[in-house]
Amino acid sequence: MRSMRGKRMAAIGVTCGLALFVTACGEAPDSDSGNEAVAKDFKACMVTDTGGVEDRSFNASAWQGMNAAVEAEPAVEVAVKESQTEADYETNLVGFINEGCDLIVAVGGLMGEALTTVATDYPDQRFAIVDANLSDLPNVYSMEFNAAQSSFLAGYLAAGTSETGKVATYGGLNIPPVTIFMDGFAEGVDYYNEKNDADVAVLGWNHKSQDGSFAESFEDAAKGKSLTENFVSQGADVIFPVAGKTGLGTPTVTQTDDSLSSIWVDLDGCESASEYCEEFLTTSEKNIPDAVSAAILSARDGGPKDGHSIGTLENGGVSLAALRADVDADLAAEIEEVKAAIIAGDITIESIAQPKE
Repeated sequence: MRSMRGKRMAAIGVTCGLALFVTACGEAPDSDSGNEAVAKDFKACMVTDTGGVEDRSFNASAWQGMNAAVEAEPAVEVAVKESQTEADYETNLVGFINEGCDLIVAVGGLMGEALTTVATDYPDQRFAIVDANLSDLPNVYSMEFNAAQSSFLAGYLAAGTSETGKVATYGGLNIPPVTIFMDGFAEGVDYYNEKNDADVAVLGWNHKSQDGSFAESFEDAAKGKSLTENFVSQGADVIFPVAGKTGLGTPTVTQTDDSLSSIWVDLDGCESASEYCEEFLTTSEKNIPDAVSAAILSARDGGPKDGHSIGTLENGGVSLAALRADVDADLAAEIEEVKAAIIAGDITIESIAQPKE
């Protein structure tokens, strides 16, 4: 385990916040400013999970991708409906059909059942979904991400950084798009221990028994704070929340003590939660923006209505964001070696939540 300089000296490269690309429920941004004369010929619409576009995580990532499509092709128009509860999924999907959307993007694996129903009832409507595989449906394009790979690297980093020999993770809900991160994280810690004759413990998740700590919400930052405080009281000094807005409770705790750090998920924390940038060692990213943008542009160009993509370390669909400046250089080099070994197939990740071809 490597010693680290005070993180308060390590905050660099803070980018602009999420406000640049989120808007209110049901409203599309004026993202084609300066292109007002461009005639719109394709409408792409997005239904969020309950975290909403301001979750600073996977919903925000997808919305960023929607707007990236507009930047690439100003003739594309985008709109969003935010689901307040799971009961809103089907209503919002059908609502967008009635509004004449050419492609409807459902964000989150929890929307799989609702989308299956709606896509079956409306076979001529194009859909896409993030974090689920509905490739058996002829009118749904599915986007998945092997976040166990990037999270394996995050776990290795956490173990190599910890001074207490204890790290922790927790989830929003016990569902595969969440546990895939937690699995990878725990397996990365195990691999660090094996390679370095260490004994770093993971609190909050047992990837073998699939038991662990969950907030039962993607929106309760107070619960995230409580879970983090509990882990810290048990000696954990690096915390990995996989919980959307709930996870924002973690950096509010780690910012009170320079010996504590966290790792973010989905969208680079120094971009999406820039006020906490110095708390994040890195982010286990899913490249949802590029996947969503590509799906929209393909649909506009008349591409296949179905299909299935899986983001990996090899194709850039998952990755680690830039490491914080005070991460030990030797540890950073080891992480690059581990990444190469995963891509080469020399390291096998066991997570049962990994997407299948």
